[in-house]
Amino acid sequence: MTTPGKLIVLTGPSGVGKGTLVRSLLPRHQNLFLSISATTRQPRPGEVDGQDYFFKTREQFETMIAAGELLEWAEYAGNYYGTPLPPVKTQIQQGNFVILEIEVIGANQVKEIYADALRIFILPPSFEELEQRLRGRGNDPEAAIAKRLVRAKEELAMSHEFDHEIVNDDLETALTELEKVIFS
Repeated sequence: MTTPGKLIVLTGPSGVGKGTLVRSLLPRHQNLFLSISATTRQPRPGEVDGQDYFFKTREQFETMIAAGELLEWAEYAGNYYGTPLPPVKTQIQQGNFVILEIEVIGANQVKEIYADALRIFILPPSFEELEQRLRGRGNDPEAAIAKRLVRAKEELAMSHEFDHEIVNDDLETALTELEKVIFS
């Protein structure tokens, strides 16, 4: 019989480097599986449906909500984001560690369904650095950046509610801390 896997929730404000950490972590550990989120936002240049996100219309997403097909979901910056439940359940049953790279509201919803999920909050070195990272992306209009910054302040205030907090100042250091938390 396969030993059940583990659900790992990685959260933090937009621009904190969650995606970079996950992309660096996955090739180093064969038993890690990244859950792909669904969203109603438009794909950014280079993003692939089914690989980066499952891109859905609002109607499709609302159907998934009504059918109970999402582990968590939230509306963020005018778009829906959520985690399709079936692939997560399958991977955990197969003994894999599933990483959800999601926003804070969703991370709190997951806790209600998977109480033993490992919940990790990624922090920026400073709020100013976070703002520089968001602006440095160069792919969001000013209004979207302003919304993300307001939301980031609210999210940062909730960081203490998580099992672990890791500051993403230096990528290698943050990655090492993340590995210790996940695999200890």
